[in-house]
Amino acid sequence: MYEDLIEKMRHGIFPAVPIPFKKDGTIDEKAQNSYVEYMKAQPIDGLSIWVHTGRGLLISEKQREAVMRLWREAFKDKLIIAGVGAIKEENSYKEYDEKKYIENSLAMAKKAKDLGADAILVFAPTIFKNLANSEEKIISYHKEIAKAGLPIILFYLYEEAGGISYSKSVLEELLAMEEVIGIKMATLDSVMTYQDISEFLKNNFKNKLLITGEDRMFGYTMMRGAQGALIGLGSACGKLQKEMMEAYYNGNHKEFLELSEKVDKLAECTFVKPMEGYIKRMLTVLNLLGVIPKEAAYDPFGPIEELEEEEIEKIKNVLIDIGELE
Repeated sequence: MYEDLIEKMRHGIFPAVPIPFKKDGTIDEKAQNSYVEYMKAQPIDGLSIWVHTGRGLLISEKQREAVMRLWREAFKDKLIIAGVGAIKEENSYKEYDEKKYIENSLAMAKKAKDLGADAILVFAPTIFKNLANSEEKIISYHKEIAKAGLPIILFYLYEEAGGISYSKSVLEELLAMEEVIGIKMATLDSVMTYQDISEFLKNNFKNKLLITGEDRMFGYTMMRGAQGALIGLGSACGKLQKEMMEAYYNGNHKEFLELSEKVDKLAECTFVKPMEGYIKRMLTVLNLLGVIPKEAAYDPFGPIEELEEEEIEKIKNVLIDIGELE
């Protein structure tokens, strides 16, 4: 159904872009514009907005629209993937929660289509987690989202970060949907989960894309079947990561190993505990690269208001070591 789109995405990198905020919670538009210009110079294949790195479920609808319009205008010829989902309303009845949750998710998907998104990444519907009929509800939920009329990328996110460990039977049902073009894997430290699902796709759904979201094992996931990347690490130093991917796909294994080591060094100083602080750290990378000012390297939703100078110095030294900063 979406064969042309799948081919456009194959072997591509789609950075999950963060938002530079001011301390009052508003978007720093000057810093955002500077960031857009920086990304224009990166050899990326498209972008991912409204996803976890861009705090898509936490920012306001008005902010989401502003973010989409900015990136869509700047990247007319690139693919844009929009995160879609909802947050459970804690203080209401379960029946109302579920209905509203689905309505909000579908509305977000339709809005993404109206604003020019090419595909959507569907957040795991955690409202259905641990219910007796959770698997049936998860499948039904994705079918509702499909009514928005955009191709779907499934999102397998580790549970500690708010995801759901989908069973093989659920994955089989979801991947069989004609609207589903692939799955993004972000299991963090579960290599076995990634390996198992990679094999599952290779043996059962060769026409669907396996997309890595594994920042801490980026290069390895190429070797284990990833056909593209939708990744927060790509929000900075995209050229390095694209070159690593091309080296692997072109069979230049010596170059791939050298570049993969550099990419790992970047991931190992930014994707560390507390893990939610990675957005702050990637914004700090952008500050150190001279893309945004220090005051715009702010994530109002994260656990870290200010990084310790020692950690900033460590990130800076890694950037120098991998050739991204003099």
